[in-house]
This record gives sequence, C-alpha cells and structure tokens, in this order.
Amino acid sequence: MTNSPDEQKTNQEESPGEVTPPEQSASHEPATKAKASPRDERAGKKRGRKESGRKAPLKRSFVKRAFYFLVRLFSQYLGVFLFNARCYGRENIPGAGRGLILSSHQSHFDPVLIGITFNERLNYLARRTLFNNKIFGTIISLLDAIELDRDRSGLAGLKETLQRLKRGEKVLIFPEGTRSSDGKLAKLKPGFIAVAKRSKVPLIPVAITGAFEALPRGAKLPLRHPMRVVVGKVIEYEEFGHLEDDELLQLIQQRLEDCD
Repeated sequence: MTNSPDEQKTNQEESPGEVTPPEQSASHEPATKAKASPRDERAGKKRGRKESGRKAPLKRSFVKRAFYFLVRLFSQYLGVFLFNARCYGRENIPGAGRGLILSSHQSHFDPVLIGITFNERLNYLARRTLFNNKIFGTIISLLDAIELDRDRSGLAGLKETLQRLKRGEKVLIFPEGTRSSDGKLAKLKPGFIAVAKRSKVPLIPVAITGAFEALPRGAKLPLRHPMRVVVGKVIEYEEFGHLEDDELLQLIQQRLEDCD
C-alpha cells in the first residue's frame, strides 16, 4: 500500500537517516574570539588579585614619589663620600615584590643605609612620637612611614604593615626592637613573627657594621667611619612556616650573625 504524501513526510522526519558529524556540519571558517575590552581586562586583573589575596599597589602622589627619589639619591652620595658606605650581597636581594627586611640596628643611619641598598621603594616603621616633631614628622610623612603607637600595642601599625606587604611592597623591621648599646647584635624580640607567618612573605636578613662607630647611641654628631651593609640569603616561607617561634628566632639570629 502506498502511503499518502503526509505520511511519507512524517516518516522522513522521524527517520534518523545519516547523521552528519559535528565537525563536518560546523563552518570551516575559524571562530573569531571576541577581544576583551579594557574594562573587562581590568576587572579580570582585579579578580585575579582578589583570588590570590593580593591588593592593588599603593598609589602615592607625585610629591611623595619625587621626595623619596631625591632623599635616596642624596643619601647615596653622602654615604659613599663621607662614610665610604658599601653594600654586599646584592645578589641575594629578590626581585621587586613583597618581602620583610629584618636588619640589625646600630644607629639612626640604619634606615638610610638599608634604603640605598635596595633599588625599590621601602616602607619604614616609625614611633608615633617622631611624627610630633614638625620638621622630622613632615619628612617621614612624605616618606610614607608607618606610624607605630607602642603605648597602644601598635596594632594599627601592624595592620598597616600587613596591608603594605599584601600590596606587594617591602617593609623594614628591626627585630632587636631598639638600637644596640655596644654595636653587637642583641637578642631578637618575637614581635615580627606574627607578621612574617601571617603574610607568608620572604624574610631578608641584613646586617650593618660600622654605623655604631659612626653614630653611637647618645652621640649628637656623627664621626667619619666606614659603614657596611651585608644582605644575607633570603628565607622563603616554605623554610620557616612550619617552625615554632623560638626556632624561627634562632634561625634569624643565626642568619644575621652570619652576615655580620
């Protein structure tokens, strides 16, 4: 019996027939990938930083950037010509990025010496009382120093330190807590350990020699004496993250003594 035209059409629609492979049915012309707009790219970068726990770099005014550059340049020439300042172990300095610099503390020259050793901008901790002096307070404010209020546990300063580290910057800390009274490395204090372990940044040991003789504690005027800065081998988080506090203190103490 011959099916009616309507039944033949229905059978043709229900019959699977020959299936054309997807790769053959697709167009042979390559698909053009839509180019992401600048706004989408910025959103992607921001999302990537959020996922990795990083924050956007701290934006500083032109005045602050120019002031830091001029102070560093002036200090470099002054240190070399007046105090024969020399830096060793530069090959141990990691590339630009976050890190915690742990330095011995001999005199008021120390922050300047560390600043001319590292090519990138550093962050410094300063007691709150230092900001009370109009001249010096203006200088350290332009250098974007982190205010540390020891009378109130310094919690705000520590939080700001963590923020700077998360933004991919380096922060200088003197783990001895105060300047040396005899030029020798004193016993380290554990204040930096919480910051080191929470931020998981590389630790950069730095030892200074000669600064105590150039400007001993209590002296009003400096003496012309050679000063040296030695940068030790970086300690990655994988190396110290599992250590107890006492073990980490001992490790840093030993690294600083090796640099000395």
